[in-house]
Amino acid sequence: MCGIAGLLSKNNSEITSDRLKNMTDIISHRGPDGAGHWIADNGQVGLGHRRLSIIDLSHEADQPMHYLNRYSIVFNGEIYNYIEIKETLLKQGYTFKTQSDTEVLMALYDREKDKCLAFLDGMFSFVIYDQKEHTAFCARDRFGEKPFFYSYEKGKHFMFGSEMKCLWAGGLPKEINNRMLFNYLSFGYLENPQDLTETFFQHCTRLPHSHYIKINLHTLEIDIQKYYDIDWKKIDKGISVEKAKEQFNELFYTSVQRRLRSDVTVGSSLSGGLDSSLVVCVIDELKKGTQQKQNTFSAVFPGYKKDERKFMDVVIGRTNVDPHFITPSDEGLIADLEKLSWHQEEPYGSASIYAQYCVMKLAKEHQTTVLMDGQGADEILAGYHSYYLPFFKGIKKEDDYKFQLKKYNDLHSANPINGITKKGLGDIVRGISPMLVKPAKKLRNIYKQATSPTLNKDFYNQYKNEVFDASGNAFGSLNEALYNTTMKFGLQQLLRYADRNSMAHSREVRLPFLSHELVDFLFTLPENYKINEGWTKWIMRETFQHTMPHEIAWRVDKIGYEPPQKSWMENAIVKDLILSKRNKLIDNNILNSNLLKTAYIGEDAHTGANNNWKYLLSQTLFE
Repeated sequence: MCGIAGLLSKNNSEITSDRLKNMTDIISHRGPDGAGHWIADNGQVGLGHRRLSIIDLSHEADQPMHYLNRYSIVFNGEIYNYIEIKETLLKQGYTFKTQSDTEVLMALYDREKDKCLAFLDGMFSFVIYDQKEHTAFCARDRFGEKPFFYSYEKGKHFMFGSEMKCLWAGGLPKEINNRMLFNYLSFGYLENPQDLTETFFQHCTRLPHSHYIKINLHTLEIDIQKYYDIDWKKIDKGISVEKAKEQFNELFYTSVQRRLRSDVTVGSSLSGGLDSSLVVCVIDELKKGTQQKQNTFSAVFPGYKKDERKFMDVVIGRTNVDPHFITPSDEGLIADLEKLSWHQEEPYGSASIYAQYCVMKLAKEHQTTVLMDGQGADEILAGYHSYYLPFFKGIKKEDDYKFQLKKYNDLHSANPINGITKKGLGDIVRGISPMLVKPAKKLRNIYKQATSPTLNKDFYNQYKNEVFDASGNAFGSLNEALYNTTMKFGLQQLLRYADRNSMAHSREVRLPFLSHELVDFLFTLPENYKINEGWTKWIMRETFQHTMPHEIAWRVDKIGYEPPQKSWMENAIVKDLILSKRNKLIDNNILNSNLLKTAYIGEDAHTGANNNWKYLLSQTLFE
C-alpha cells in the first residue's frame, strides 16, 4: 500500500525532481517507509512514489521499479493472487529479483498488456511506462478501492496522483467546482451520479473504477476504456441452495486466505455486524492450530442506543482474538475535524466516518499495519433495508409475493432499529416516472429558495439549471438496485472514506467481499437467495450460520458504525464552529447573507442538522 504521483509532458522542462518530491511529500502519510523518484532519460516522464512496506520489506522492492530494461512502474495497492500468477510466469520463462507483487505485475503486463487486468485479484491504481513503445498505461481496480486523480491538457501534459493534493502540490491551482458545491448544498450529492469522473475541484478528474487510460507520449493523447462490468441480468435460476452455499463458502475462504498474505501484522476491524464478524470468525478458523492471535479494533459508544459492544463481545467470546476498543467523542471530532477533512479532501455524508478514522488510529497505536474489513457485503448481498422496495417490486407478479411480504412484515414489524420500509417522496415520484425526478428537484429548490432562501442569489441563479440527473435510480428489480450501488453510486463513496481514513494513519484495509470472482458469482444468484422471508443477506446467513455465533448470523437489525451525531451537534463548541464555517460561506458569496440573522439551527428546525453538517464541511473546500 502506497501513494503514487507523476508527470508526463512533451516539454521536459516541466518535469523536475523538486516538483515530483513536492507531489509525494504531501502524501507521506500514505507511505512513511520510503520515497522514490525517477525521470526518464528523455525527460518526458517523471514518476514518484511513497512506500508503505507490506510485501517484501527489502529495498529491492522499492519503487519506482524497473523491469526488462523497458518498463517502469509506480503502484499503489495489492495483487492478492500474485503468487499464483508468478508460478505461471516462471513456467513461461520470466525471472524475478524480488518477492514483491509489483514485479509480478510488470511481468504480467509484458505478457498481456492491457489484458493483464483480467488476471488480477486485487485493489490497485498504477502507472506503467513502456520505454520501447513510448506509452503509459494507467489503471484502477474494479470497484474503486484505490484512488487515482489526474489533470490533463491535450497534447501538453498529464499529471496524476493518489490524492488531489498531489496535483495542487505539483502546481495545479486549487479551484472549487461550484456546480458540485451547488448540488451538495441543495441535495446532498457527494458525487455526480451520471459522471463519476467529476470532483469538487476544477481540472481535477477522477479515473473511474474499472477503467484504464492509455497515453501516447508522442502526441500526449489519451484513450480511456472500461475493462470490467457486472452482467446483473444473468441469473442462474437453476442453482440449488446447497450448491450456492458450497460455492459461496469456497470463494469467500479463498478470498480471505489471499488477503491474509502479508509480511507485516494483519488484524481486523470489528463492528459487531454480520460482515466484519464473519471476517473475524473465518480468520480465526484459518489460524486454528497456530500461536497467532488476531487483533481486533472497534469503536464503541457506552450508553448509546445503537452501541454494538454486546455483539462484539459475542464474537470475541467465540474466537481467539486480542480486542482493542476506542470511544470517539464530540471533543475528539472537534480536535480532529480539520485533519479529517484534509485527508478526505471532499465532503462526506456524516460524522460516522470519524468512528472509522479513530479505529485506524487505534490500529496504528497497536502496531497493526493491515486491517481486514467487511465492507462491500451490503452492496452485493442486499444488506440495507432500502433494498426491500426494489425486491418486492421485482417479484410483485410472482406466486410467492404475498408469502414474502407477510414474512417480511412479521419479522420487522417490531424491529426497534429498522422498522417497516416505507416509500419516500422520491420513491413515489420515480414510480410515476423516473423522468420526473430532475424537474421535481428543481421545483423543490425553487420553492425553498423563494420561501426560505439559504443560497446567495447570484450563486443560485448561476447554477439553478445544473441539477444532477438521478432519473436512472428507479429500479425494477433487486439485482438492478444492487448493481447501481456496487458499480455506479454508493460503494465508491464508502471506499473513498476507508482509503483516506486508513491512509491517514498509514494503515492498509483489505476487503474480502470485493473479490471480483465472489462478486460475479453472487450476482448470478436468484434474488430470493439475497432477500428471503424478510431476511437480508439470506444466503450469507445460511452459508455461514455455523461459522458465526447464532446471535450474529440471525440479527434482525442493521446499524453499522453509527455514532451519537445528534448529541455531538449540540456541543457548544461544535455549534460555534458551524456558525463560523457558515459565516465564511456567506463571505464567499455561497450562502444568503440573511442567514447572519439566524442563530444555530437545531435538529427540529426546518433545515435541521443536515444543513449544519453541510455548512461545516463545505467551508473545508476553501482551506
